[in-house]
Amino acid sequence: MRTIICVTMLFLSASTAHATGGIWCSVDDAAVKFQVDAGVTTGLGSPTFNFRGDVEIKARLADDQLRKTTFENSNLTQYWLDAKELRLNIYHEQEVAKRFSSVELTILTKASDEGVYGGDYKLAVYDRAADKDGDGKTADLSGAVSCGAE
Repeated sequence: MRTIICVTMLFLSASTAHATGGIWCSVDDAAVKFQVDAGVTTGLGSPTFNFRGDVEIKARLADDQLRKTTFENSNLTQYWLDAKELRLNIYHEQEVAKRFSSVELTILTKASDEGVYGGDYKLAVYDRAADKDGDGKTADLSGAVSCGAE
């Protein structure tokens, strides 16, 4: 649903038919559920705008502060988009119990058709609050992801 709204808003706000487009990726597997979306301009190096996303880590406890994370523009640290690949690196850091923890989502895909990308995601969760005596614990989750671009 978020993808439909994002794409509709992009079409309605575009001053010329090919001035903007969008990218989106989603997963709903046994480990995680996430959706990320962004607008992309076609000129000036194709910067993104209105980047948004949500990730839910199903394996974590319901009251865990790292279970659900919302991403914003500042969390999209790197991205690459061309006719062959779509790559995203998304990083969110937060303070939990006066200790910093982070969620990093990396998406690596290849084009299978025009505007259709498939590949893998890796979600690295660094939880310093769960390990009060050490340097923290990192959990790595991975799986298949499908993405689109226009």
